[in-house]
Amino acid sequence: MLGSAQRLAVTSSQPSDAATPAVSAFYDRFPYPGDPLQDGPPPGYNWRWCVDSVRAFVDGVLPVPAKGQTRRSWRVLDAGCGTGVSTDYLCHLNPGSAVLAVDISAGALGVARERCRRSGAAAQVSELRIEQCSLLDLGQEGDFDHINSVGVLHHLQEPQAGLVALAQRLRLGGTLHLFLYADGGRWEIQRTQQALQLLNVGHGEDGLRLGRALLATLPETNRLRRHHEQRWALDTAADANFADMYLHPQECSYSIDRLMAFTACSGLSFAGFSNPEVWDPARLLEGELLERAQELSDLERWRLMEALDPDISHFEFFLRRGDQPEALDRSDAALLSACFERNRCLWGWPSASLLGPDLMPLQLDEAEYALAQACDQAPGQPLGVLPLELDAAARCRLMRQLLDKRVLHQLTAAASG
Repeated sequence: MLGSAQRLAVTSSQPSDAATPAVSAFYDRFPYPGDPLQDGPPPGYNWRWCVDSVRAFVDGVLPVPAKGQTRRSWRVLDAGCGTGVSTDYLCHLNPGSAVLAVDISAGALGVARERCRRSGAAAQVSELRIEQCSLLDLGQEGDFDHINSVGVLHHLQEPQAGLVALAQRLRLGGTLHLFLYADGGRWEIQRTQQALQLLNVGHGEDGLRLGRALLATLPETNRLRRHHEQRWALDTAADANFADMYLHPQECSYSIDRLMAFTACSGLSFAGFSNPEVWDPARLLEGELLERAQELSDLERWRLMEALDPDISHFEFFLRRGDQPEALDRSDAALLSACFERNRCLWGWPSASLLGPDLMPLQLDEAEYALAQACDQAPGQPLGVLPLELDAAARCRLMRQLLDKRVLHQLTAAASG
């Protein structure tokens, strides 16, 4: 048990989603994801599970913590938590928040509870509940500031119903992070799935054994085998991960156009991809071709990248309740009067040599590091009055660089002293 704050809900005898029994039985057999359990906090971070970082990414600014508080407290839902990898991070990256994790698989939830017990997740938050129920049955839970639902909706018989149900649980200004399969990058996976279905290997241990045998038996030059060995062999080393990829009883995938139509049904605003670098034409193009690509609308640019990169196997993105905020004012006057705080998703702080939010090397020059330290050591102080021997123009120039590198987050207003 994780304490009095955690309880187990009674599973409904009439599941809301028709796929629930088959999917639940599959994950009871193969609890997913198959990440090993360990004592202590989870390694590193994933900024998409830190609500402060998500809000700064989506809105451009963060609200000032409540009076008398040094941190924000969020209400967070992990919808389809599986074995609790995401739940563990949500607790450790959002200290003081209230976290509800739900899943339909009793087997997966057993692993999630043990994972969170060993990591000390419950001690990080004001409340942790891990419950067995469908994400379609959360009407009594009220609203959430942030919902995480990664790799879940594409396994429902009616994904649209799942999306609408989650949207109804999101409060104004709240954010929803989704991960859904993409058609293009799953060409080989889907054909391997089809072959195993035709061979009638099933969804259990026989399917696992025969699925691995199939990919080992095909000629080395076979496209399906080559693709698996080059791209997915490491990811599917754990049996649960292999089964989830090749033996799942129900899943669907999307093109960029079908994805946009799908999200439109939620009543939420599309707030951007959480891996925007994947959708940047500069990753693949240069010269005149890049110039032409940059003149396209967002949707046309995404269609272009979908066409150019057949390895894009999923979409990960944010939706937001309410209209998208206006573009952030980065004028000198606005920056000088604003307050800033350090992004908690940095590896190696305090140091000028870091890993940034995406765990990529990040080097700050001496002036950037001094400004970041000043903001970190003087919370609530506007940029214009920080104790630094820099003129206003230099402060603003450096601050724009630090914001672009996501080292700092801007607050909505200067905190009162």
